[in-house]
Amino acid sequence: MIAKNKHSKTVIIVIHEIYGLNDHIKGVCESFFQHGYDVICPNLIEQEEPFTYLEEDIAYRHFINNIGFVKATGMIHSLLSEVKDNYSKIFIVGFSVGATIAWLCSNHESINGVVGYYGSRIRDYLDLVPSCPTLLFFPQEEISFDVDSLITKLEEASVNGLKHNGLHGFSDPFSKNYHLESTKKAYHTMIEFLSDH
Repeated sequence: MIAKNKHSKTVIIVIHEIYGLNDHIKGVCESFFQHGYDVICPNLIEQEEPFTYLEEDIAYRHFINNIGFVKATGMIHSLLSEVKDNYSKIFIVGFSVGATIAWLCSNHESINGVVGYYGSRIRDYLDLVPSCPTLLFFPQEEISFDVDSLITKLEEASVNGLKHNGLHGFSDPFSKNYHLESTKKAYHTMIEFLSDH
């Protein structure tokens, strides 16, 4: 998925969740486009139709078994090589596994900033040190790890980790965990971050 504004010198690469290019991700891309950014959202799951939320387990297994973080990060690195000469600024915004992939790309020389929403697997890659401004949003709590502990570790590495009310998926209007107030706060913070950098 690619959306281009006539004179934009900034591109945002959006990295989707395990589900693929669903309505939530398309809405995110459209919002960035309306703000005047070029937007590229590669289809990392390598199938045309996205998974539904009822297929969460199937979607997760598909991602882990067929793509994985290493291959997905390589795909984004290839994309960065293709577009870096066309823009003065490149940002990555990722959701869930997409946030972890964004984190894994945060030390790439071509990137001006990274934003990640509820990238729970970032905790497995804390040895990485971002070379660009990085903003991470987390829900109030996660089932698989302690959010406060992770944010403390990130802050020690000068990474801005912010916690919002709600659960994993709080910014997705199609999710059962959607939290309108947290979505608005995070979105406003993200847009300011993109404008500042």
